[in-house]
Amino acid sequence: MSKIKIMAVMLIIAGTLGLVYGQFTYTKETHEAKLGPIEIKVKEKETVNVPTWAGIGAITAGVILLLKNKK
Repeated sequence: MSKIKIMAVMLIIAGTLGLVYGQFTYTKETHEAKLGPIEIKVKEKETVNVPTWAGIGAITAGVILLLKNKK
């Protein structure tokens, strides 16, 4: 499989996941303090919304890459 086909399939999969789930969440460590043997960490959950147009655009770009690669 060529690199272009792999990239096209990955775009289609990413676009489909973006449309199905619509958002993803990750944990970010923001503050850390060490006071002798005591250690304090603060973790915040961040949520990123994936716009519908981005999912559709990724699927479209993947399909175009697949079709152009066949010619």
